[in-house]
Amino acid sequence: MIYYIADCHFYHAALNTKMDHRGFADVEEMNEYMIKKWNDKVTNQDTVIILGDLSLGKVEETNELIHRLKGKLCLIKGNHDKFVDSPDFDSGRFEWIDNYREITDSQKKIVCCHYPIPFYEGQYRKRHNGDPKVYMMYGHVHETRDEILMQRIINLIRETPYTPIGSEHESTIPCNMINCFCKRSDYTPLTLGEWIRL
Repeated sequence: MIYYIADCHFYHAALNTKMDHRGFADVEEMNEYMIKKWNDKVTNQDTVIILGDLSLGKVEETNELIHRLKGKLCLIKGNHDKFVDSPDFDSGRFEWIDNYREITDSQKKIVCCHYPIPFYEGQYRKRHNGDPKVYMMYGHVHETRDEILMQRIINLIRETPYTPIGSEHESTIPCNMINCFCKRSDYTPLTLGEWIRL
């Protein structure tokens, strides 16, 4: 299975108490809860694509963390993933680390980036039955005003009419973007299908 999750922010106490208001007693309780939710779902045969901002811990703390998490880890770098640049970082724990990547999952193309891209490669592609061929998975905006604005942009795109090339019938622009913010899934990595349903 391939799972996705964004913005865990392990070791980031301020997100618990301020920005996200996660409600844990302290950062240790938050870390342990997220590790348990992750490991209860993921097996070592599964792949987890982390869409940025995994850890704000020191490199030693982050190295310990990544060895406690199950699965084959893949990282889309976020703005807080400073540990990646440390010479002491155990990058060998990851299948790959990138700023942006396109993969195939469940016969769909998945555009992976920490930052939301409202006009992503392949967004107009649909199957004959109208199902999307491409999804854009992102993080970064949590549940802030930026995500509220992003949803307004998504709705505006979806309401915009256009006539596809080679067609006489007007349609609306597809926009299949999913914010994989960890708090939305109770800190559990989810499959593409699970994120779509959520």
